[in-house]
Amino acid sequence: MAPQSHLIPSRSAKRAHYDKETIYPILDEALFCTISYVYENKPFSIPTAFVRYENKLYIHGSVGSHFIWELEKGIPVCISVTLLDALVVAKSAFSHSVNYRSVVLFSQGVKIEEPQLKFDVLEWLTNKIVPNSWDYLRPMKENEVKKTTVIAFDIDEASAKIRTGMPNDEAEDKPLPIWSGIIPIETIRRDPQPDELSVDIPMPAHLLPGAK
Repeated sequence: MAPQSHLIPSRSAKRAHYDKETIYPILDEALFCTISYVYENKPFSIPTAFVRYENKLYIHGSVGSHFIWELEKGIPVCISVTLLDALVVAKSAFSHSVNYRSVVLFSQGVKIEEPQLKFDVLEWLTNKIVPNSWDYLRPMKENEVKKTTVIAFDIDEASAKIRTGMPNDEAEDKPLPIWSGIIPIETIRRDPQPDELSVDIPMPAHLLPGAK
C-alpha cells in the first residue's frame, strides 16, 4: 500500500521508509520526542520523554498540565524524533549535510484510564530512561500515579527518513584539495555521579559502567 501523501518528504523522498522494522528501532533508541499541535490558532511544540510499546507511543505528565489537557482531548498532533549520527563535511558549504535517523508520525492522543496499563507505562518509561531501575526504586505511591496522566498515540501514520554515507560533492568540486568526510557524533552515558546523600551508598548493579 502506498504511503499517504502527508508522510512523503518533499525532498529526498528515496530516503523515506514506512515499515515498522525501520521506525520502531529509531523510536526505541530516542529518549525524547517533540509533540506539535495547534491551540487557539497558535502553534505549540513541546519536547517530552516517551516510550514505545508494540504499536503505541506513550507519554506522561502532570494532571495539572495545560499541555496534557489539550492532548487528552484527542486533538491532531505531529510527533517527531531525530537521532544525529554524523556531521557530513563536504568541499563546499552548500553540500554540507548530516547523517541522521528520524521519524515523523501523525496521531491523536487517548488518555489511559485503566490503572494497570497506566502503571505499566510508567514502568516501561522509567526503565527506558534508566534501564533496570524500576525494581530498585522506592515503589510509586498510588497518589503519585493519580497525579500523573498517561496518553497513548497509535503509530499508524508514520514515516522514517535516514541519511548515511559520505558527502555528495558536485562533480566539479571533487578534485579540489579540500578535506571532506564525516565527523561521527555519538550520545553516550558517562559514569554516574552521586549526590551528597548517596556518597556512601553502594552503586546498584544497573548503574555500574557497562551495565545494560
